[in-house]
Amino acid sequence: MSRYRKIINKVFASLLLVLLVSLNNNVEAQDGEALFKANCANCHKPDADYTGPALKGWSTRVPSPEWLYAWIANPAGQNDTYAKALKDKWKPTIMTGFAQLKKEEVDAIMKYVDDYTPPAKGPETAGGAAPATDNSLLFGILTLVLALVAFILLQVNSNLRKLTDEKEGVLRGEPVPFYRNKTYLMTGILVLFALGGYYTISGAIGLGRMKNYQPEQPIYYSHKVHAGTNQISCLYCHGGAQDSKQASIPSVNVCMNCHMAIKEYKGDPIVKEDGTAVNGTAEIQKLYSYAGWNADTKQYNPDNNKDGVPDGAKPIEWVKIHNLPDHVYFNHSQHIKVGKQQCQTCHGNIQEMPEVYQFTDLSMGWCINCHRETKVDFYNKETGEGNKFYSIYEKFHNDLKNHKMDSVTVESIGGTECQKCHY
Repeated sequence: MSRYRKIINKVFASLLLVLLVSLNNNVEAQDGEALFKANCANCHKPDADYTGPALKGWSTRVPSPEWLYAWIANPAGQNDTYAKALKDKWKPTIMTGFAQLKKEEVDAIMKYVDDYTPPAKGPETAGGAAPATDNSLLFGILTLVLALVAFILLQVNSNLRKLTDEKEGVLRGEPVPFYRNKTYLMTGILVLFALGGYYTISGAIGLGRMKNYQPEQPIYYSHKVHAGTNQISCLYCHGGAQDSKQASIPSVNVCMNCHMAIKEYKGDPIVKEDGTAVNGTAEIQKLYSYAGWNADTKQYNPDNNKDGVPDGAKPIEWVKIHNLPDHVYFNHSQHIKVGKQQCQTCHGNIQEMPEVYQFTDLSMGWCINCHRETKVDFYNKETGEGNKFYSIYEKFHNDLKNHKMDSVTVESIGGTECQKCHY
């Protein structure tokens, strides 16, 4: 009996060891990617300039790895020639310091960006939201398989014990079937209770969050064509983002400023996520229908009913994508003009989206983390540089001057106080 038990224990221990090693290798392989996404992805892309420079090929540009460690820990405190050139190129934006990152973690991030290769784009991902990579199902199946193996081993152990007892003349009662075993039943109940609680809480937290929401619009408007290929400034169409609370949706007249002359689409083919081709010229004709514009005569339709609108013209019923709860106050101008944030911070690579989708979940935690990490363009009285909006914070000016702090974050000026967004 003891010999069989030793064999079973060795087999079970070997299976656990193999599982732990494989999971450990998987975690190590993903550390660099996970660290990059958690700390760098808001401002950097591995292979292209974004809010900050592309990181791939960093070793051929920076003076030394030690310089990189110092820069990541405290960018504002680096004043060598290369650091000054970097700050001048990307001003007024300055990188947030990440003093909490260890050298090993920085090395993992840098290895990830150097090894990065862009994913191949098929028709299903050419320009839309990238398909989510969720391994929950895989881990769930693996857990069930391991549980089944453990259950089988326990049954084998029970049968071997019964055989050895019979051989040695030891009389024992029949084993309790697993479906009547109180230990098994209690374990199953606890597992179901834990899973039910987890999914219930996750569902409650996710209520109202619409990450990757991508409704079908009345006109297929491609931001990739307008903001990307043709380099049209976001503020040309969404002027309210700089000057008011709302970014505003442009009126039909704003579209017609260009499309009075541009009546045909001659750019690269536009393809939806499902592979369906989009006729750009036909979409422009839809715009003309909403505007009441006659492309042949190059004039608006007559206003026969004297209501001040060309006959047949009507507003475009765009479907709103980004929605915040009614109890949340958000001001675009405060973030764009005062905070000097880029549109991509909240909306993702909008210039690469053929059809817009919601880039992030816009949760409270996401906003607070941004406020904790984002440094403000603090006003420097001595040089006259920076945003004068922050000139009233005398204490911080003195602390910066006396080197008690190297920068000021949004959190420092009250950016995480409840009444800032809820009142």
